[in-house]
Amino acid sequence: MGRETEIGKYVRTQIALLAKDDRALEQSSSKAHLAQLRRGVGKMPGEIPELWGVFLKELPEELMGKGGEPSYAEWAIYTALTLFALHQQGHAEPMNAEGEDDHLGRAMRKLVQNEEDEENVRMKFSIAARSDDAAELSYHLKMLVKLLSNSGIKLDYVDLAKDLYGFQFEKSADRIRLKWGQDFYRSKKSKDNEGEK
Repeated sequence: MGRETEIGKYVRTQIALLAKDDRALEQSSSKAHLAQLRRGVGKMPGEIPELWGVFLKELPEELMGKGGEPSYAEWAIYTALTLFALHQQGHAEPMNAEGEDDHLGRAMRKLVQNEEDEENVRMKFSIAARSDDAAELSYHLKMLVKLLSNSGIKLDYVDLAKDLYGFQFEKSADRIRLKWGQDFYRSKKSKDNEGEK
């Protein structure tokens, strides 16, 4: 099993524990864990000791960093889970939805209602995509997730975690950026084609 697959599996499991359905979201333990995770948005993995158990518990050994430095996998998992907790705030149903229609680029496209929206959303999205490192990307993704949350648009956090992992490697960062752009514009073409039928 490849690293990205393991990361996706772990994030899927953690989100299912927190927000599998409406009932899980109503449990006080889920609410407490989501609140703890929200405190970690934009911070370094490990910076808030209260979060160790929330994102490190049962993390496969091969995904863990050593010597106090977060591994690329830990960064991806931590960022995806904290952003999910931010996105989930104020919603009674799970805001994670797996599938191509909910990948980051397509989710961002759902914010577009007219030409003016398209330019504003595209600009914010491209600023995030131009990030130089994981910390900068995390900061910009926080803003994008708030936009999605305010509009009630779900996001595939399993896929996002995989993208966040790949983004940290020079050889795959541009591939991830292109995927986001393709998804953003592919959704537009799909909607335009539906209208022609």
